[in-house]
Amino acid sequence: MKKYVILISGRGSNMEALLAADLPGECAAVISNRPDAAGLAFARQQGVATAVVDHRDYPERAAFDAALAAEIERHAPDLVLLAGFMRVLGDHFVRRLTGRMLNIHPSLLPAFPGLHTHRAALAAGVRIHGCTVHFVTPALDSGPIVIQAAVPVLDGDDETTLATRVLMQEHVIYPQAAAWFLQGRLRLLNGRVVSDVPQPAGAVLLSPALTALP
Repeated sequence: MKKYVILISGRGSNMEALLAADLPGECAAVISNRPDAAGLAFARQQGVATAVVDHRDYPERAAFDAALAAEIERHAPDLVLLAGFMRVLGDHFVRRLTGRMLNIHPSLLPAFPGLHTHRAALAAGVRIHGCTVHFVTPALDSGPIVIQAAVPVLDGDDETTLATRVLMQEHVIYPQAAAWFLQGRLRLLNGRVVSDVPQPAGAVLLSPALTALP
């Protein structure tokens, strides 16, 4: 059975969605950079091992990255899932896990990378917003896209209402992308997402960059 590790920094709602999805693999651990992350307690309640690599114990980012990488590799995961993990990871760390680390981002990338995406979407006046699952690369929020989900921006929306609707879609597409990977139905090849997943209908959209598995 394949194994995966989830990284969190806070409440871990995407982590909860991943654990609730009964993915085709074993969650070997939930790891946080914050000992007070609320999601750790939930993971323990589900019988999942937890660990903390507190970034405040490492004045240099490279040292933190090394400690985090060691903790991850201790569990020998096939897949690493960033679920609200609020630390920028160094190039060496990311390259070490190239092709086996996914992230969920609350915008339709490449639009609105970084923080405060819902605020930026409202300020820009876009009528469609959403979320993206992508492979992690050294360039922030720029990795090859696996799957996206779109939601309308409604009149009267504020950051909270828009974020709530986007989060509902995050909880749908992130478990789906993780399941595809663990089933061997998608991978990263020469910087492109390769998959045998058919184009789904409705609000959940596959990236047009997807190509067929050989």
